[in-house]
Amino acid sequence: MTPHQLNTMNASVLPFTNNTPICYSINSPPFKYHPTIASAYYSSIFTTLGIISNLIAFVVLLKSFRRTHNRSRSFLIFLGGLVITDSMGLLITGSIVISFHVTYFNWRQLDPNCHFCNFMGMSMVFYGLCPLLLGAAMAMERYIGINRPFARSASMPKRRTISMVLMVWLIAGCIALLPLTGVGSYHMQMPGSWCFFNISSEGSNLAFSLLFSLVGLMCIAVSFLLNTVSVVTLIKVCCGQDRNQRRRDHEVEMMVQLILIMVIASICWCPLLVFIAQTVLSGGPLRIKYLLLWLRFATWNQILDPWVYILFRRAILKRIYPRFDWSRGSIVTMYPSFRDTVRRFTRSSLGSTLGSDKTGEAQESNVTPKSTLKPPPPSP
Repeated sequence: MTPHQLNTMNASVLPFTNNTPICYSINSPPFKYHPTIASAYYSSIFTTLGIISNLIAFVVLLKSFRRTHNRSRSFLIFLGGLVITDSMGLLITGSIVISFHVTYFNWRQLDPNCHFCNFMGMSMVFYGLCPLLLGAAMAMERYIGINRPFARSASMPKRRTISMVLMVWLIAGCIALLPLTGVGSYHMQMPGSWCFFNISSEGSNLAFSLLFSLVGLMCIAVSFLLNTVSVVTLIKVCCGQDRNQRRRDHEVEMMVQLILIMVIASICWCPLLVFIAQTVLSGGPLRIKYLLLWLRFATWNQILDPWVYILFRRAILKRIYPRFDWSRGSIVTMYPSFRDTVRRFTRSSLGSTLGSDKTGEAQESNVTPKSTLKPPPPSP
């Protein structure tokens, strides 16, 4: 028997009336479909591992924030917002799912008006979009800091960075509230342990499903584009012919972490986002097995994100391989062919820009300033 048939059978357990809350109008507990991937074992392991990882990362970020200089603090604030968001998402959604598997409470009796189901659905959308939006915001901050260093002051003020994090949370919160205003709707999902928006190709459910999917995919695309430009710029600076350029070790370290965050988000979230868009655009039935599978993939994003900053820091890498020189010039000097290849690759894209800046500076230095002293009066 397919999950779709089970869905129809379970929906017919309770007779549908006009008084049936909307969150139980499609799927109504109890359910007889209990896949292994949605068991209490998986939920407990994922939630516990994710919370512990984010707590460790938060302690490490606090110590680094006190030691680091102002140039890196804005990026650390973004990372702190990401860690707080991931940990809260796992704590809220995981506690509800685990509680269901432990007690097997009846949703219809516990939440007859769908308030609890709506809260969980909002939490799933909010804590799902926040990491993607924060990743795009971090990519934009690094792009401005690396490619347009004079477009901002010496470092982005703490208040501005915090306001950007709050703005991301506000945008994700507004999107999560849309089903309560009639754009989409939150429904009980099989096997009865969680609620999510209705993935359907009809009416407002189609609009909200596409909105959720496209916002996530656009964040990943923006992050990829901006990070690519920033990496090319950093390679050009680090591998340039000017040996007296200022060291950018901290910027390289931040870019490595940001790229890893982007790669993890792409691998974990793209299957679910593409699956939602494909389902609503094709008009076919929702395949619960794949929805649960891709949702587990997305959960890995909240678990792996904190380990990017815990492990991929110069302090940790120096302990793992202390004999290696982790300065910016070590890799370049070890592989001169790589340096020459990078120079040829980046010369066409960024050589003209940097060359024009140097030419302008040289012309300004060669121009002799006009004397401000008045000429002596002619002798009689």
